[in-house]
Amino acid sequence: MAKTLRFGALGVTLAVALALPETSYAQERNNTWGGVTTATAVASLASSVLMPRVFYSSPEATMGWRARWHVSVLAPTMTQFAFAMLNELALKEAFKEPRPGCEETGPGIENCETFALFSTQSYIAGGSLGQGVATFLMDTIKYSGGRFNFGGFAGQVLLPLALTSVTVAGRSAGHFETFGQSIASAGVGLGTGLIVGLIYSTMQEPECGYSGNVICW
Repeated sequence: MAKTLRFGALGVTLAVALALPETSYAQERNNTWGGVTTATAVASLASSVLMPRVFYSSPEATMGWRARWHVSVLAPTMTQFAFAMLNELALKEAFKEPRPGCEETGPGIENCETFALFSTQSYIAGGSLGQGVATFLMDTIKYSGGRFNFGGFAGQVLLPLALTSVTVAGRSAGHFETFGQSIASAGVGLGTGLIVGLIYSTMQEPECGYSGNVICW
C-alpha cells in the first residue's frame, strides 16, 4: 500500500511538472569577462592617445625616424568616445537587440536589463583600431614617403588589433552579446575610426612645425 502511494505521489509530481509552463532563463553573464573586456576597451582608447606618431623626417630637416606625441589626438579620440556614449544612451534603445537568452529586456529582469547592440566595449576597441590604421597609413604613405616602420605599425595597428580581438571574443564568451553582435559593433567602430582617423591625420602633420618639440600642442 505504501509503495502504491509513493508511486502515486511521484506520478502526480511529474504530471504537475509537465503541466507547468516552461520558464526560459537568460544565460548568466560572466563578470570576469565583463571586467576584462571593459579593461581592453579602455586600454585601446588609451593607446590612441599615448602612441606617438612615427614618421621619417623630410630632407629639409635632419633625416631619420622621429616620434611625436600630439595633444590634438584627443580630438578624434574624444569624438569616438562621444559616439560610444551616444550608443550607450540612445542607439541601444533604438535597435532593441536582446542579449543572449533574453526574450524580454527591461529593468528588474535578471541578466536582461539592457540591450546588446551595439556593444559599447567592442565599438570603442574597433574605433581605436580604425583610427590607428588610418593614422599609420597616412604617416607611412604621405609623411614618410612609403617607408615602413615596425614600431609605428606595432603601436598603431597590432596593439589595438590584439585588444579588439580580445574584446570581441570576450564579450561573446561572457554571454554579454552574441559573436555576431560583438563583431558587428567592432566593425561599425572600425569604420567610424577609419573616417575620423583619416580626417585627423590629414589635417595634422606629425612634425611639430620647426620647433622640433617631442610633444606637439
